[in-house]
Amino acid sequence: MSKLSLIKDGPQAHVASTTWSARLGRQGYHQLEYFFAQLNFYYFWEKRWFIVAIAVGFFLLNIPTPEGLTREGMIILTMSIMATIMFVTEPIPLPTVALLIIVGQVILLGLESNEVARSLMTDSVLFIMGSLMLAVALIHQKLDQRIAWLIVRMTGTKTANICFGISVVSGILASFVGEHTVAAMMLPVGITLITLTSTDRKKVRNLAAVILFSISYGCSVAGIGTPSGGARNAIMIGYWKEFFYDPANPETHRFLIDYVKWMAYAYPMFLIQLPLVTWVLLSTFKPEYHNLTRPVAKLRKQVELLGPMSISNYIAILLFLLVIFGWIFFSSMVGMGIIAILGAAAFLVAGQVQWEEINSGVNWGVVLLYGAAISLGVQMKDTGAAEWVAENFIFILSTIGIETGLGLWAAISLLTTFVTNTMSNGAAVAVLGPITLNMATVANESPILIGFITSISSAFAYLTVVGTPASTIVYAAGYLTPKDFLKAGWRMVIVSTILMMLVAKFYWPFVGV
Repeated sequence: MSKLSLIKDGPQAHVASTTWSARLGRQGYHQLEYFFAQLNFYYFWEKRWFIVAIAVGFFLLNIPTPEGLTREGMIILTMSIMATIMFVTEPIPLPTVALLIIVGQVILLGLESNEVARSLMTDSVLFIMGSLMLAVALIHQKLDQRIAWLIVRMTGTKTANICFGISVVSGILASFVGEHTVAAMMLPVGITLITLTSTDRKKVRNLAAVILFSISYGCSVAGIGTPSGGARNAIMIGYWKEFFYDPANPETHRFLIDYVKWMAYAYPMFLIQLPLVTWVLLSTFKPEYHNLTRPVAKLRKQVELLGPMSISNYIAILLFLLVIFGWIFFSSMVGMGIIAILGAAAFLVAGQVQWEEINSGVNWGVVLLYGAAISLGVQMKDTGAAEWVAENFIFILSTIGIETGLGLWAAISLLTTFVTNTMSNGAAVAVLGPITLNMATVANESPILIGFITSISSAFAYLTVVGTPASTIVYAAGYLTPKDFLKAGWRMVIVSTILMMLVAKFYWPFVGV
């Protein structure tokens, strides 16, 4: 009996088979049968890593719980491993992974649904949601050509200076807004300069790589500079408060890291990295054109056609500056998330953007994903799973003599760098944060220092297309290949890691780690 006839049992199967054969003929029937067989094969092939994740979870939940780990800790650790497999391989949409994390906490851990729901909507998640809404509002103003013209007016027409200027502008903006926003705003700037130079991609391949990576890497190194530079920073701030802050204990108030204090730790490192980005890119890719006089002249004509800045443009800039002002001076009182939401509401009230544009432009799945990842991280801490992993990791490091100091710092940095190149940096910090902070406690290291190393290392996602939103955005332009990311990325990882070790050793002690 054929596979298709197995759809039903008994006489109905024979009737179905006969009916299909009569309508299609023997050859058509076998073609249809082959089609369904192939359809099933491709479905299971596409979902193979989901099946692997389920199998791994089933195996881990049915083996004896390791000594020192509670059953609840084993469950949440299993969920984290399964989530990591699906974060990396994406056999299902990532927001679906978030939904499964939420359901798993209720069914497998036996938590109240209201308790899980409360853990999903922290100030960090509000901040992420508000930042995405602000991103849509800013992109709606279409200021890319004006920004490009502003850059070349400051830098001149020399290619190296323009690339450095692109990194600086991308970086400064991304340090306050978030890299995905700035990458989306700056990509048209880079494409404008590339296409005005030549429409033949083969003639500007290296030039395109330098310009586009100047955007991507400028955004990535800037994301460490302020709490609003990336979701990972807000997540780490939330973990410090969740794990170590006690209102009744004045000694724990140092774990309330506000906007200005974060900048004191991280902004100098970002500024030092900017010229290093240009140096690495120019030494990796040799641009075909060392001067962009002709494309700059074309750009000037396009900007002149736009006319003067409109009142709407000035209002958008003013509202954006007010949001930054609020983050700097009021986030410690009301939270960064509330200020971000208030800023988005201000753009809507002022008519700078319509709700339909916000609704269609914001990736609400990202908000859900971060909320679920943070919730999972909190359970890693509450069940003792994070402490168990940290103790065992420290034990392994102790066997080779690097359980404290620079050795531990480097090990945590390399671990975070590896993970962040396989999933989003926010998800990497959400998963690793509880573990590395517990490592700090076990090793008697400063949780603030270890937290900064974890958060900053999550920005070293230079090696893959999917490492950061900025990388994915510039790759979408079609000028870069995955090999280009590896070619420049390993150099950036080495430079950034060495710089961070020096900052952690010589600078952070002065600002109170």
